[in-house]
Amino acid sequence: MKIALIGDSLTEGRPGVSFARILQKKYENINIKNLGKPGETVTSLNKRLRETEIEESYDLSFLWIGVNDVFSKLLKVQAQPVVQNNEEFKECYEKVLELVLRFSNQVVVVSPALVGENTKNTSNKKLQELTAMIQTLASKYPNITFINMHSVFLNKLEKVTSSDYIGTSVMKMMVETLFYKSHSKIDDLSTKRGLHFTLDGVHFNSKGATIVADVYSSIIDDHLKKFAEGR
Repeated sequence: MKIALIGDSLTEGRPGVSFARILQKKYENINIKNLGKPGETVTSLNKRLRETEIEESYDLSFLWIGVNDVFSKLLKVQAQPVVQNNEEFKECYEKVLELVLRFSNQVVVVSPALVGENTKNTSNKKLQELTAMIQTLASKYPNITFINMHSVFLNKLEKVTSSDYIGTSVMKMMVETLFYKSHSKIDDLSTKRGLHFTLDGVHFNSKGATIVADVYSSIIDDHLKKFAEGR
């Protein structure tokens, strides 16, 4: 079984704790290809997939993109172009879907998770809008499954009290990518900032990465069972 993980820095695994590494360690006998790229937006991913020939075909692909179309607007420096409105996001996301379907038998689309652990902030309200659009798009295709990762974390955050911290300094993000690699250091910094599941409001600490890995694992296990049964 061959699996592709497509997305941005959350999929690539830096900064913060990598859920992809958790999956790769758990499923040592499965070919899991990490196609995450830091700073990726739905626009830049569309461009990357069009310009890069994906020679392999995958039994299952996870598509997790969209958070930077909200988060990067908070940054002073934007590494990649972002959509200007919901309609543009919808059009570009559907193009990305069509490209991923070309090399994937089954696709799992994952909604953006968080921009800050304050669930009522403006950015998270925007993510709710994107989540609804992604779910609607996914429903059009018989071989696409939808995961509401935003809802997963909203449910977790209802049980805790987090700070409003969101890391918007690109320089600080680069420093944390270079010097905060161990899970313990990442978790300690997360705690100092009053956060529970993320390092900086977006990228995950060990708790957040484990939650994502568990959600992905439930899908992978289901497909492994069907794969073994020859379906």
